[in-house]
Amino acid sequence: MHETKTLDRRTFTLEAALAILSGVAITVSSGCGGSSYNPGTPTPTPTPTAADKVGSISANHGHSAVIVSAQLTAANAISLDIRGTSDHTHTVALTAAEITAIAGNQKVSQGSSEGGSGGPYGDHSHTVTFN
Repeated sequence: MHETKTLDRRTFTLEAALAILSGVAITVSSGCGGSSYNPGTPTPTPTPTAADKVGSISANHGHSAVIVSAQLTAANAISLDIRGTSDHTHTVALTAAEITAIAGNQKVSQGSSEGGSGGPYGDHSHTVTFN
């Protein structure tokens, strides 16, 4: 099933610039949120390359957290979808400062959103650690 996403002008321009600079396409969109920090709508986990950073996930059951090299270079706040092969998703919000630290090989740990309601794992969250 193919999911169609709409982009605003700012998001389209940002994606085009990232794709040109990095040679890969990254979906970035401005989502909704109740706080002043709004990293946007998460995107599916890509297949990692040598230049990407892969997070270690606590109590993992199929999730995958990857920050692609273009996101590391851009050093903007992001929201990762860590679904991986699991039957449910979680998101991990990382600030621009955390992305910069991860790119500099510093250890960063961040909690995920809760997920899994109704599934075999019940409502739960994970801690994702990079480096």
